[in-house]
Amino acid sequence: MKLSEVKAALQQIKTIAFQLPNGEYVPGHFHVTEVGQITKRFIDCGGTVRNEQVVNFQLWNANDYDHRLHPEKLLKIIELSEKTLNIEDSEIEVEYQGQTIQKFGLEFDGTNFLLSSKQTDCLAKDKCGIPAAESQVGFTYAPLNSRCTPGSSCC
Repeated sequence: MKLSEVKAALQQIKTIAFQLPNGEYVPGHFHVTEVGQITKRFIDCGGTVRNEQVVNFQLWNANDYDHRLHPEKLLKIIELSEKTLNIEDSEIEVEYQGQTIQKFGLEFDGTNFLLSSKQTDCLAKDKCGIPAAESQVGFTYAPLNSRCTPGSSCC
């Protein structure tokens, strides 16, 4: 979900709710403690230099049970961040405190914002020799003491 889509959704709702992948909700007294743009420049295991950019929201719970963030207030925070930090219309990543800081993608179901699970992945499978998932179908695993030969599909 891109920042522009979040802004459009905030204009349609009366209350903000974030639902975790396990179905639980972030407590209603959460704070958005950061809105920012994160740029990551890195090299993958295949030697390709890459750049990724996301807009980051950080959600935090305090003992402030009377606090409720309203859609118009979050919209103002986003607009101030765009103006002050020159934030671009990028995909959203949400940080939320679990056992450690967890990172989620963001979706919207028409009522609630859904925190979606993110996964790691190899970005250079073709250069690392990792076969595509469909080519792994049909492999069998042989005992360690057996002899495998190239093309035998035993390992």
